[in-house]
Amino acid sequence: MLSTAVWAQGATTTNESEVDTTQQEADASVMPATATVGEQAPDFSGITANGETFKLSEHKGSIVVLEWTNDGCPFVKKHYDSGNMQKLQKEATEKGVKWVRVISSAPGKQGHLDGLAATELAEEQGVAATATVLDSAGNIGRMYDAKTTPHMFVIDKEGKLQYAGAIDDDPGVDAAKTPDATNYVTAAITALEAGQVPDVQNTKAYGCSVKY
Repeated sequence: MLSTAVWAQGATTTNESEVDTTQQEADASVMPATATVGEQAPDFSGITANGETFKLSEHKGSIVVLEWTNDGCPFVKKHYDSGNMQKLQKEATEKGVKWVRVISSAPGKQGHLDGLAATELAEEQGVAATATVLDSAGNIGRMYDAKTTPHMFVIDKEGKLQYAGAIDDDPGVDAAKTPDATNYVTAAITALEAGQVPDVQNTKAYGCSVKY
């Protein structure tokens, strides 16, 4: 199912017999890079929950959404328990957008999942994302300065970061208010599909702190 700052190189390794908890984590041995709106998005390579490798630079030519997530966070729960996040994922991926969830929770911290647990939870929730990248070392999260869950980033087809911040303008945990909220991610995707720069490119992300 399975677009640079500089496109930095990342490395990943897997066990010959199986992909275990540690080896399923994103092993992004990256050059220093910082995600800045309007500039090339830093590249990364990470192992997904199902043991495949996701490399950002291989998806130039497609709009890419990065979603930092933590299943124990009430702000994340608001969007998943209501089905809002899954709906957004489905609508985006059906248009060819690559939607990538990133779990940067460290081992022993809230939201940390190994590949099997992440896969089972995604199936249970009906997740419609392209991939879930495991980043327990926090390399990818720090590269993008991901501060909260959810924290959203939208990258255009040329690999430039065009939006960073909150998913919408409702920073509460009441899902009943979500349908009336302005969704910045949807707006950014719509603008990019029309060959335009999003009207809103930076907002303050809300949610739980990323558990590095």
